[in-house]
Amino acid sequence: MALQIAPVGTHPEGESKLAVELTRVVLADRLAVDTPGGRVHVEWDPHAPVTGMGQLVFFAQFLQVSGRFEAWVGDCPWSYTSPNAPQVRDVLGTVLLSVLAGHHRYAHINSLRFDTLNPPLLNLQRVASEDSVRQALKRSQHDAAQTGQVVAWQQRHLHESYAPLLSVPWILDIDATIKPIYGHQQGAEIGYNPHKPGRPSHVYHSYLMGAARLVLDVEVQPGKQTAAHHSLPGLWRLVDELPAPARPWLVRGDCHFGNERVLAEAESRSQTYLFKLRLTRKPKDLIRLLERQGGWGPAGQGWEGQEATLKRLGWSRARRVIVIRRPRKPTPAQAGTPLPEAARPWLLPWSEATVVAGAPEYEYAVLVTSLAENLLAVAQLYRDRGDAENNFDELKNQWGWAGFTTHDLLRCQIMARHVALIYNWWSLFVRLADPAVRREAITSRPLLLHAVARGSRHGGQTTLTVTSAHAEAAKIREVLTQVSEFLSALKATAEQLTDRQRWCRILSKIFERLLDGKALTMPEVAAASG
Repeated sequence: MALQIAPVGTHPEGESKLAVELTRVVLADRLAVDTPGGRVHVEWDPHAPVTGMGQLVFFAQFLQVSGRFEAWVGDCPWSYTSPNAPQVRDVLGTVLLSVLAGHHRYAHINSLRFDTLNPPLLNLQRVASEDSVRQALKRSQHDAAQTGQVVAWQQRHLHESYAPLLSVPWILDIDATIKPIYGHQQGAEIGYNPHKPGRPSHVYHSYLMGAARLVLDVEVQPGKQTAAHHSLPGLWRLVDELPAPARPWLVRGDCHFGNERVLAEAESRSQTYLFKLRLTRKPKDLIRLLERQGGWGPAGQGWEGQEATLKRLGWSRARRVIVIRRPRKPTPAQAGTPLPEAARPWLLPWSEATVVAGAPEYEYAVLVTSLAENLLAVAQLYRDRGDAENNFDELKNQWGWAGFTTHDLLRCQIMARHVALIYNWWSLFVRLADPAVRREAITSRPLLLHAVARGSRHGGQTTLTVTSAHAEAAKIREVLTQVSEFLSALKATAEQLTDRQRWCRILSKIFERLLDGKALTMPEVAAASG
């Protein structure tokens, strides 16, 4: 039987509908195909139990031993009364498989419906359709109480994914990232969009755990709400809900956050901070003063720096600042040819009295901080913030933050938190497999997820035969075997432990080097919320 497909309309969510016309055609079961290498006989078997994500079984074991997936499903506030409705577990499991596969549109979910091997690993009855997933997310719009339950459920499980790590000093990175929108969605407004000026967008205000590179929370807001004060409610909610010993050692952000409102609220909480300042008039005047005085010292990685105090216009008091500079490397086209001032945006508009003939051209940064550490340490702490920028890029381009768009903003928000939670789980699984290297999804998926697997069942026993075409197939087999043996041993020897206690053991193993063998514990605030 052959399929003839013709577009007949538009889906309510923006996807195109396809009508399928069935034309009865007799097809051969076997074809003889002549190739340069000789004749090959081709057969089709659409019902063969195979999958392209053959190594997902090890991630499923990780979720089962840790109890993360079961707790997420069991705690979900969604409920269905219709006998024809999908199971909540099937919907959430489908979202998990779709996000893991790197999808960024709901229509891509249909590609999972022919996978007969991986859904049973999560105890799914079937893969939910794209419409079922959309409608499940839409159920949260019925009333404010249900919306609040969904938000609390998502934030609770995000918190539990990283809660044991709060017992050691950690850094909270804050930033906003732009998601371009190509339709007429709610909240699609023309605001700050450096990569696509004039394009409507959403803004993802994100909060991350520094070195662990885990998402603490994300808030999706309309495109015009890029300013720092739109991040503050979520930021201080995160900080204020934590007991004092679990609060971040440092809050770190870029120049959007170096303003009086952010600094004053941090100081009122005795929260240390490190932010970059915009090069407005007062910081530029300070740089000119320091250039005349001299005395620049090493600040690491080719930077030089000096300490000073500064009171900007609108600040309630003077604060400690670190001014750093490094020589600007000219491009080959610029070498030996001075550029006009208007073409040199990295330079300050020096007065004639300040310019020194033959002096190198510098780029500058001014950091405001409440830290007591020395200049070199503060400069390095801010450079380390570059890791957070890599996280935003990975979440947008390799996960689903740049996609899964619907007409209403609430479903974009719910899906963004789903992606963040699954990203946390996968990132921790990858670090369990190889703690020495921090791998992004573009390398970790081919390494630890993608492989051809064929399933068979005999004598009541299911067997997966995995074939990896990766160049590091032998190494992959070794590390996944070690992960599986660790998880099996943990489950066998610690049957009396709760899911949270096993989760602490797993995180202690993942961050063993950073913790120097210290065992992590779940903070009381996390246990109480569950």
